[in-house]
Amino acid sequence: MGSTVTHRALAGGKLLLDEPADGVTRLTISNPAKRNALDHPLLDALAETLSSLADPGSGTRCLIVTGAGGMFSAGYDIGEIPASEFEQAAERLVAHPFAEAIDALATFPRPTLAILPGHTIGGGLELALCCDLRVAERSIKLGMPPAKLGLVYSHTGLRRFIDAIGAPRTRELFLLASYLDAETALAWGLVNRLAAGGELQQVGLEIATTLAGGAPLAQEGNKRVIAALLQAEAALDPEVEQELVELRRASFASQDMREGMRAFAEKRAPRWQGR
Repeated sequence: MGSTVTHRALAGGKLLLDEPADGVTRLTISNPAKRNALDHPLLDALAETLSSLADPGSGTRCLIVTGAGGMFSAGYDIGEIPASEFEQAAERLVAHPFAEAIDALATFPRPTLAILPGHTIGGGLELALCCDLRVAERSIKLGMPPAKLGLVYSHTGLRRFIDAIGAPRTRELFLLASYLDAETALAWGLVNRLAAGGELQQVGLEIATTLAGGAPLAQEGNKRVIAALLQAEAALDPEVEQELVELRRASFASQDMREGMRAFAEKRAPRWQGR
């Protein structure tokens, strides 16, 4: 098949790299003990690998991002951060390696495809949304739980959802914090296609092969034009942007976020204090 990419295990085996077809590189999140949660080593490896694959000499003409073990990703790995260091540690994880990995995927110059074999939650859903296309297994659930955790989501992340599904559905997704089934996600535009479990990987590989077979200059050029148009619409006044950043930062320091995380871990309803 003329593979140009070595099969590798990265981040201690939490990120797997292989080439299932000519010109198609696949990155598989494999952190089964944490439901494929995104931690520092995994996110750092993802950002570094994407930077390397973005080089024209890598031979990658289409990138697949998927998850192992019947799960795409449960999002940030913040559930076991000690309470004494929660604010700083949680903000470091979300603000640096996650943002870097997300940006590297969102700006990847060639076509990208997320294959979702299982539940896709929180930061995992934003990661999938950074790909150009998404194909999902029919029985999965997708969701955004910040309202249940006391977290103000990033304005850049919310912008991605508004671009993809519009403001009314973004409000529903984030304010209700309920899970969507795959059929609803398809109707909303969160995913592009559905497939039965046994057919998902084949359907995804067929889409990836088609993407890899497109004219390179056209693929990269069209991606760049679309991104530039969306970026122009999303431009914020610097003072407003700083206000939004501060809102998010304050949520990490709030008692409500600590309570939300405790309640989630203890499987009980949170007792909000509004501070």
